[in-house]
Amino acid sequence: MFELDHELAQDIVDRAMAILPCNVNVMDSQGLILGSGEPERINTRHEGAQLVLANGRIVELDGEAAKCLKGVQPGVNLPLMLDERLIGVLGLTGDPQHLRTYAELVRMTAEMLLAQRNQQVEQQWRRQRCDDLLALLLGGSGESPRLVDEARQLGLKPQLPRIPCLFELEAGPPAELLSAWLSSRYPDSWCVSPARQSLLWCRPASMALDEARLLERLQRHGWQVQRLALGGAAQSLDQLRRGYRRVRDLLAYGREVVPGERLLSLSRYRLPALLWRHRHDDALDELLEPLRRIAVKDASGQLLATLRAWCAHDGQSQTCADALGIHRNSLRYRLERIAELSEVDPLRLDGMLSLYLGLQLLPAE
Repeated sequence: MFELDHELAQDIVDRAMAILPCNVNVMDSQGLILGSGEPERINTRHEGAQLVLANGRIVELDGEAAKCLKGVQPGVNLPLMLDERLIGVLGLTGDPQHLRTYAELVRMTAEMLLAQRNQQVEQQWRRQRCDDLLALLLGGSGESPRLVDEARQLGLKPQLPRIPCLFELEAGPPAELLSAWLSSRYPDSWCVSPARQSLLWCRPASMALDEARLLERLQRHGWQVQRLALGGAAQSLDQLRRGYRRVRDLLAYGREVVPGERLLSLSRYRLPALLWRHRHDDALDELLEPLRRIAVKDASGQLLATLRAWCAHDGQSQTCADALGIHRNSLRYRLERIAELSEVDPLRLDGMLSLYLGLQLLPAE
């Protein structure tokens, strides 16, 4: 529940006294002076304010009446209302007859400031609660019906199919600023920042987007995106959580194996990213052993480059030779040398598949 504080009370006082020839006090809901043009009175009790709080109406005090109360000077004391709730008192020091018109104008201004600050507080609370909810929904405890219902009430639309997109940023503006930028331009976006230079953006699946152009646009705005991992459309929260794990693996794979790629799509790298997640398993280590045997005898890297081209062109001899700029006979010689060193034949489907899988775990030169 919103309450007056010293900062806001003194702001009201300073604004009013900039145009009024009298002292102004602002008291809280207990009659304690929070802001005043007389600093020595701050944090003292104002009995005139307590009369306003007790009766909910304006209290005017002349010189004689003021003498009967503690901590009070002649003046006008008015209730400060917010959403029909009495939250404080505004006091102007001086002759009540001369202050009545001023007092109403100052009260109106003060209540406008109160409403503005209350709105800011509510917006800040809403943003923080939305951030907390998204973290829970995308974490391990996101299946709670209560959380999903609260997300609906806050307008987060948890039922929308979404695509997880994970940004890795270089030094520059923090991820929180990118989150605000994306949310303001792409309605119904979810943004969660796992780290200062990392941002998970879950955008509606129905949104058409050219990711390459988005990266260019972000660069023009000062964000240096090192890489962006794109997942597939998730139809439920559970799928979205799995999708987040997939793009996280994909980003790690891209960082280590294809560091030159800024745009990584799960549809393109699904299998390599899956292998990368289990790269420390002994069974996968066996896939790398034939490539290590090649690397020992391949100082120039020519054979591994040839093997990458062979897999990239689906074992099509002429297409691969053209891509490498060599004759088909030269290509055949290199493939025979690869088979000799690795003890795996790349001309056979099973051999080509085994070598291809190993290459997905081998960082590109």
